[in-house]
Amino acid sequence: MKVSTTENIAGYRVIQTVGVVTGNVVRSKHIGRDIMAGLKTIIGGEIVGYTEMLAEAREVAAQRMLAQAEQLGADAVVNVRYTTSAIAQGMSEMLAYGTAVKLGIEV
Repeated sequence: MKVSTTENIAGYRVIQTVGVVTGNVVRSKHIGRDIMAGLKTIIGGEIVGYTEMLAEAREVAAQRMLAQAEQLGADAVVNVRYTTSAIAQGMSEMLAYGTAVKLGIEV
């Protein structure tokens, strides 16, 4: 499955829009990450535990979005975007969304 943050994929043309597809995941911090984050706020620097958590959440959300596109018979997802939001204290949602399309070879 092809994925693009633009509305086109080089060498192909969109022949049909299938629809909007989404994938999301809600993750929470655990006490170990909270303790390390608290220490990092004192000395500064990257909070690696949170960075890893967000990277994992982004991958899960993207895979769920692509699975939905495959179920719809799409060849690609274009205009892909990611967004995050706080759900409750210590919990964040990662959302991936885009437009599922069918492609034809450009001549």
